[in-house]
Amino acid sequence: MAHLNLDKLRAAKVETDPYQFTVVPGFLSAESLRRINATYPKIDGGGSFPIDSLDENMTIKEVIDELDGPAFEDIIEEKFGVALDGRPKMYSLRGYTRAKDGQIHTDSKDKIITVLLYLNENWHQPGGRLRILRNGRDVDNYVAEVPPDNGTLLVFKRADNSWHGHHPFEGPRRSLQMNWMTSEGTKGWHRIRHKISAAMKKLTKAA
Repeated sequence: MAHLNLDKLRAAKVETDPYQFTVVPGFLSAESLRRINATYPKIDGGGSFPIDSLDENMTIKEVIDELDGPAFEDIIEEKFGVALDGRPKMYSLRGYTRAKDGQIHTDSKDKIITVLLYLNENWHQPGGRLRILRNGRDVDNYVAEVPPDNGTLLVFKRADNSWHGHHPFEGPRRSLQMNWMTSEGTKGWHRIRHKISAAMKKLTKAA
C-alpha cells in the first residue's frame, strides 16, 4: 500500500511570502493515518526521538521508506529549486508537546529543506498549530496556520527569515520530521543530540 499522495504534492502551490513553503492537506489518507497510529511508538516525553529503534511492523517505517524514495525527492527538488541528490537526510519523531515547545525559530543553518508530516486526527486545540510567521517576534503575525492533523504535509526551504512557531500546547501531538542536511557531519551531530536527549528522558522516567 502506497501512503504518500504524490499527485497532491505535485499540484500544490509553493508560496513565496515570506519564504518558500507549501502545505498539502490529506497527503496521507485516513486509512494510512489509522494504520500509522495503530502501531506508533509510545512517546510520553517531549522533544525529538531518532528512528533507529523502530520495530519493523510499525507502519511509520513504510512512510519513511517512501519519503526516502527518488520520487518524493524529485518533486521537492523541482518545486523548491534545490539540488538534493546525495544530500544526507535526517528523520525524527515526536509524540508529546510540552508547554515550552513551539517557540519562534528559523531552523538551524545546516538544514536545507524541512518536511513535517502531521499524524494526529482532527486537531481541535487552539495551541500547537504551526504558523508561518512574518518575523521572529510575534506569533500572531502570520501568513498561514497549519493544524497538525489528518496527514497534512508542510515543507519549507530553510532561510534566515523562515520564522515559524505556535501557541503553547501540552499533551500528545504526533509528527514525523525529515530534513535534507548540508553534510553528514551535521546530520551526525543532530542524531547524537537526539539520542542523548531520548536516553535522558528514559532515565528520568525510570527513576
